[in-house]
Amino acid sequence: MENKKTCLYDAHVALGAQMAPFAGYDMPIEYKGLDAEHTAVRTHAGVFDVSHMGEIVVKGPDALAFVNHIFTNDAAALEDGGVAYGMMCRPDGGTVDDLLVYRVSAEKFLLVVNASNAEKDVDWVRTNAAGYDVEVIDRCKDYGQLAVQGPDAEKVLEGYFDTDLSAMKFYNFTVLPDSSDNGVPVVISRTGYTGEDGFEIYASEGMIVDLWNRLMADGVSPCGLGCRDTLRFEAGLPLYGDELAEDITPIEAGLGMFVKLDKPGGFIGRDALAEQKATGPLRKLVGLELDGAATARHGFEVLDMDGAVVGYITTGYNSLTLGRNIAMALVDARYAPLGSHLQVRVRRRLIPATVIKKRFYTPNYKK
Repeated sequence: MENKKTCLYDAHVALGAQMAPFAGYDMPIEYKGLDAEHTAVRTHAGVFDVSHMGEIVVKGPDALAFVNHIFTNDAAALEDGGVAYGMMCRPDGGTVDDLLVYRVSAEKFLLVVNASNAEKDVDWVRTNAAGYDVEVIDRCKDYGQLAVQGPDAEKVLEGYFDTDLSAMKFYNFTVLPDSSDNGVPVVISRTGYTGEDGFEIYASEGMIVDLWNRLMADGVSPCGLGCRDTLRFEAGLPLYGDELAEDITPIEAGLGMFVKLDKPGGFIGRDALAEQKATGPLRKLVGLELDGAATARHGFEVLDMDGAVVGYITTGYNSLTLGRNIAMALVDARYAPLGSHLQVRVRRRLIPATVIKKRFYTPNYKK
């Protein structure tokens, strides 16, 4: 089956991007090099094509109650224009997906889901909407999306839109008035996936292409999915399929702060997660620092000091920002305390490792 292409595919090819399949799309992995793009976001700003992400609109009289029914966080705690991060879970607590929920009003929400799960998520939302007075609208094909990330992101976008971006707080958004193009309103949120300040812009494909071309003309660094992964990893942000999955719960992943067990009405998976939190999960996601230069990769075995396998690596890199060889791993909870000594099997070698905090890099967000 041929991979899909975003509205910016031709632009990426014209820039000489290294393209590769990702979540069913042909996506840019890097342009001038992962190191340069990673550094641009940490020190200045870069722009990512994230048009492969999925968008689902939920609207109707029961929109708030329904979103809270499928969402681990509390959408009722949001004001209009607020964004919340959380998960959709199965009844057994396994993660269907992690997502952002945008509250337009109590009767209208935008759910932004992972590209790899978009079709599955639309089906999940629609299936669980039975009995609620809501309309579920799949808008995945209507939107393009850019992420402008970095400490200078606000400065870079100054004058691009008729709104004061400096007044926008982290995890807030605005819908630009009279900005619809073919029925697709422009949404700008102060959110991101890099550990830096930044904005995500949702708009029609035509507007996204125009915006990309303006940013290129202004010299903003185009960035691929390669450095998007290194950046999110350093900031301790999970990737679905690595740190979260249908067999990995938010409690195991250390994301309990986004699971509101006491919110009225509960949510799908609430009882299983409450039990896991009360008894303690058998596995926990941890950070590791490895000795030496060998890099741990997804799936590599983690062993105790006696050589017994106690878990596996979910993501590993030699951190470009920190200059340290680090990883995240899902391990037996007995080995999760900070300072625990473990080993990682890297090919035929056993590399000593120490459990450390998994937020390796302090995020640079505007509060």
